[in-house]
Amino acid sequence: MKEKRFWLRTVILAIMLAAIGYTIYSNVFVEKKAIQVGDSAPDFVLTDLNGNKIQLSDYRGKGVFLNFWGTWCKPCEKEMPHINSQYNVYKNEGVEVIAVNVGEAKVTVQTFVDRFQLTFPVVIDQQDQVMNAYDINPLPTTFLIDKDGKIVDIITGTMTEEDVKKYMERIKP
Repeated sequence: MKEKRFWLRTVILAIMLAAIGYTIYSNVFVEKKAIQVGDSAPDFVLTDLNGNKIQLSDYRGKGVFLNFWGTWCKPCEKEMPHINSQYNVYKNEGVEVIAVNVGEAKVTVQTFVDRFQLTFPVVIDQQDQVMNAYDINPLPTTFLIDKDGKIVDIITGTMTEEDVKKYMERIKP
């Protein structure tokens, strides 16, 4: 009986050591390539607050101002009116805004959108798949994407209205 218990414990210990070894290997030696300026923007499909599917690749030929944000994020709250204001100027010049909320409840996001009267598409990344694909940290983070789907710039932190205008001008087709 003691010998069986010894072998069972040995096998369990070996499995645990193998799992720990794999975890360390995958975190230290397997390099996750972060998205950089010049890369193609990873495509995604998310649903907006009206139930419409928004796919990034459908915006080819236009500049895309891709903003990741949260309702609890004070810098995000501060820049949203600036983004909305400039969107209303640049939307007829081939610039689109997609605001990706980082997994909050639809009612919370809708209340925020209504409060600021946002007119651009707002989508919710419920499973954080898009956030992880773009390696988002911190919020807010904005990706400037040109008409060919290439990332022109990555901006982290709060933007002023003048910043937003300057960035939208850069991605205007």
